[in-house]
Amino acid sequence: MSTRPAVVMPDAVAVVTGYLRSALAAAGEPVPVVSRIPSTRPPRFVRVERVGGTRQTVVSDRPRLDIHAWAETEAAAADLAELVRALVHVIAGVRDGVTVYGTREVGGPMWLPDDQTSTPRYAFAVEIHMRGRALGD
Repeated sequence: MSTRPAVVMPDAVAVVTGYLRSALAAAGEPVPVVSRIPSTRPPRFVRVERVGGTRQTVVSDRPRLDIHAWAETEAAAADLAELVRALVHVIAGVRDGVTVYGTREVGGPMWLPDDQTSTPRYAFAVEIHMRGRALGD
């Protein structure tokens, strides 16, 4: 029997979407940041989706996130994706009570027009290293 406490990993999507909402607003770009595509799509928005990842250590997780940026034009989508990319790379610190150690890019920005609406979209992928919490904390 292990003497280590069970460790619960944070909801990486919730941590990153909350951080990006605040960071984008502070950068003068108050864009919706969501985990699911809204049924009524705003002209500009960002989606964060967990697509895998692995436990990094006994007490930390390294989720892989796909991040998509939609906008009215290809240039605007590219600009929004680059702004979000820059913000994600400086996420390290304590975010909503979760210790985030850092980010590693695993797929740079790519042009990915929305297959349902042809709306301009760029996407990139990152792994975010974050600390879990012992069960009962």
